[in-house]
Amino acid sequence: MSEINTPDSQNIIALVNCTNNIVDVFKELNLPVKDVVCYNDGDELISAFEKGEKIAAVVSQSEILAPGGVQLIEAIKKAKRDIPPFFLVVNHLSGNLRKLALESGVVDVFWQPLVNQNIESRINFTLAQWSKLKTNLAKEVPTPKKTPIGKRIFDIIFAGGVLLALSPLFLIIYLAIKLESRGPAFYYSLRVGTGYNVFKFYKFRSMYVNADQRVKDLKHLNQYTIDSQNKQEKSASDNTNFLCAECTVYGKCQFPVHADKVTWCEKQYISSKREAGDSAFFKIKNDPRITKVGNFIRNTSIDELPQLWNVIKGDMSIVGNRPLPLYEAEKLTTDKYALRFAAPAGITGLWQVEKRGKGEMSEEERLMLDNYYAEHHSIWNDARVILKTIPALLQKEQV
Repeated sequence: MSEINTPDSQNIIALVNCTNNIVDVFKELNLPVKDVVCYNDGDELISAFEKGEKIAAVVSQSEILAPGGVQLIEAIKKAKRDIPPFFLVVNHLSGNLRKLALESGVVDVFWQPLVNQNIESRINFTLAQWSKLKTNLAKEVPTPKKTPIGKRIFDIIFAGGVLLALSPLFLIIYLAIKLESRGPAFYYSLRVGTGYNVFKFYKFRSMYVNADQRVKDLKHLNQYTIDSQNKQEKSASDNTNFLCAECTVYGKCQFPVHADKVTWCEKQYISSKREAGDSAFFKIKNDPRITKVGNFIRNTSIDELPQLWNVIKGDMSIVGNRPLPLYEAEKLTTDKYALRFAAPAGITGLWQVEKRGKGEMSEEERLMLDNYYAEHHSIWNDARVILKTIPALLQKEQV
């Protein structure tokens, strides 16, 4: 890589989560920096900033809604007030995803396969004009959508009151989970809520911490064909890190669920269940992966109660559209689907109270209800949903 003698030539380009071929591409570019340095993840990058490393730009190989995307730029903003230009290298891109990235502070998004000449010219232009560009970008970024003040006041009062009233129940559930199985009483996964905001979504743990590993122990209950059995057993035994194909490209999970220092890929876990369809492999009565306490708190929806803390924090409301996993939200970025993200994210909502006792809803039915709520939500409509939620909780959900 040839160097250009500029005042910034002592700085470096920081590559995050990048595969070898991406690293090779950037090392061949003619950029006004001293070197290209690779960081395994966002934590290493944040540490570099804290140590005073002179970073001219950050390039993260990550999908926009994954941990190395808009979440990473938010983490950098918290750690460093004056952040350098931030670029993304993605596999998937749409108009709304690009808009979301730019509104979050991403300067540019490179769509694979990469074209060296385009990347070189765009990065060089950004670095040369950064003092002007960052001022304009700060003016153009819109203020995030806020929950209406009346709804926010209701959320805080309602959630705070319920947390206080149910604190003895929380303690009992906490102790019961800890006594029955090792591991934490709570876990969290990442969810996408209002305006595609990503946050930590809390629940009581209802499964053993090695639930995924127990999949291979259920083969005697499986009704698959022999080929399907072999495929599932191989998946359970070989994928010890539970990485889906997309995460394997990055070398680490982009859609993690966290508990007791154990991280597994939520996308892989859900995909495996969907591939199983209605077979006995994942539709097992008295599923041994679920604890006895877990079975009770699932059927009574008590496992959802820690989300009241998300309400207090402002991540969610009591009533709204259900926040989605990152890999699902990435697919819902067209104008038709994006409307649902204009509404507050909620613990309960229209499709939750409608689906109870009626089996599975189609995606179109859920979308219709989510979009309807986005256009018509109000305190009075929220009150109706809450009143319908109470009897709905008494019905056993078919999982």
